Amino acid sequence: MISVFVKEMGGAWFGLAYVGEKIVATAVDSSKERTIKSIVGSIQSGVEHRIVEVGSVFAERTISMLRELESGNETSKSFSLSGEYVSEPVAKVLRAAAAIPVGYVTSYGNIAKAADTGPRVVGHIMATNILYPIVPCHRVVGADFSLVGYGGRKNLPALRAKLARLNREARGFGKEKEILVNGRKLMVYPVEYVARKAKRKGLDSSSQQAL
Repeated sequence: MISVFVKEMGGAWFGLAYVGEKIVATAVDSSKERTIKSIVGSIQSGVEHRIVEVGSVFAERTISMLRELESGNETSKSFSLSGEYVSEPVAKVLRAAAAIPVGYVTSYGNIAKAADTGPRVVGHIMATNILYPIVPCHRVVGADFSLVGYGGRKNLPALRAKLARLNREARGFGKEKEILVNGRKLMVYPVEYVARKAKRKGLDSSSQQAL
């Protein structure tokens, strides 16, 4: 049975669905109710689960990691997905997206190649990200470095929020690089490429124009 555990830390609620020491889903929200709803909504329909008041040692450790990730510290990122409840095709996409380093972005198409699937599949999995903040879905952009969408939304506030978050992660990297994930190469690019694209289109984190 899947256990669902949520805990408040630093003013935010962090949630985890897990089996043993394997992750099924994670979430973060300012509301306990929304965090639980997000986690439960990520569990396949009909699959038995229970909400627990006391989490295991693994759950507590994972929640602490989620808090570190949400605060921008990714040095402790480590996870193993439940093969019973997260299919391998989905897991491949999640692992590829999770591997994008701070200060870089990649495209839906590049992740699709690394995960041996299609860009539309990647887009759906990112829009319904069941592994936030382990999977930084805001670092996935269009092939031409356009913002495309954020959190399943394509409206202007969502695009501005995505751009603002990427701008905060800029590290001044000058060129793209390859990383290895799922035994395949994944090309990642400095977030500055996205910022330059947005500037050419007249979009910044407070503008009224959409890409």
